[in-house]
Amino acid sequence: MTTQPIKRSKHLLILSKDHHAGLLFCWKIKEGIKRNIELHRIKKYINFFWERHLKEHFHEEEALLFAQIDDLLCQQGRTEHLMLESRLQRLNYYENEAAEEYVLFAELLINHIRFEERVLFPHLETALPPSVLSNIGEVLAQQNPASFQEEYPDEFWITKKDKAD
Repeated sequence: MTTQPIKRSKHLLILSKDHHAGLLFCWKIKEGIKRNIELHRIKKYINFFWERHLKEHFHEEEALLFAQIDDLLCQQGRTEHLMLESRLQRLNYYENEAAEEYVLFAELLINHIRFEERVLFPHLETALPPSVLSNIGEVLAQQNPASFQEEYPDEFWITKKDKAD
């Protein structure tokens, strides 16, 4: 059985590309854990990604999408954003040095992205009028003139051998 790629409205493509960056972010966290990288290095990366990308991505979704329809699926999206932010605070403020907490954060974000891509976005694409989707797409394009470029200096997820290849 082959899996067909999800056909996304052109108006939400920027958010879907952000989701791809989010999945790569999660892979890097899990790869760092697998390679026994010091947790403070991984935490620093998580905070970098949050401040430079994820926090604004959540804000855009909430302001542009979730505010359009007050239903259970949009409420779930908001709730998951709050849960992920709470998990991040837990990693930072409770000095949690358990690798499992980092993996759990990554898994929660992966599941959230999958929910949005497979359930919430298709729901919104059919529930919102085309003019509203078009306006959302225009705002996203104005707010995101270029794709997110991570440029994080500590590539802990790559070994020296990987860099040589």
